[in-house]
Formats: sequence, structure tokens, C-alpha cells
Amino acid sequence: MNIRPLHDRVIVEPLDAEQKTAGGIIIPDTAQEKPSEGKVVAVGPGLRGDDGKLQKPDVKKGNRVLYGKWSGTEVKVDGKDLLIMKESDIMGVLE
Repeated sequence: MNIRPLHDRVIVEPLDAEQKTAGGIIIPDTAQEKPSEGKVVAVGPGLRGDDGKLQKPDVKKGNRVLYGKWSGTEVKVDGKDLLIMKESDIMGVLE
């Protein structure tokens, strides 16, 4: 199944959180923090401005991005956990 975000929405696949600390301690799943880094899977066409013109999004498919811990809506598509969020919820692009 394909999913296409609307307007300024972005679909992000969260990247797995680290399983170990820098000191080598293994963190169990129940104690891990929610990931705040992910890969952009799909991007909507953009938001219409007051003048009616389409403003293209700054992110594109394949970008690694940082977002807030509680950003977006969690959905499951074809067995994959995804987040649908507004582009404004993304704090930065990792290059």
C-alpha cells in the first residue's frame, strides 16, 4: 500500500534508538527513550500561502531529520511503524 501525505505533512520512519550507552551498558526496551531521529519516507506537495501559491517543503524524501519526542501521529502501514507530522514539527536535517 502506498501512502501520500497531504499539504505540508511529512511521513517519517523513526530510526532505532541506541541499545547500549557509551560505557557499554545495555539498555532494555522498556527503559529506552522514544527515538527523535528518522528518515523521511514521503513529503506532501506543500502548503498554500495567503496569495494562493504553493510553498514547497524544505525536506525531501530520504533526508535524515530530527524531530520532537512527542511529534506526529503514529501509524502502522504494511507492518512498519511510521509518523505523520507537519513539516514545522521537524527541527533539523542531518547532512
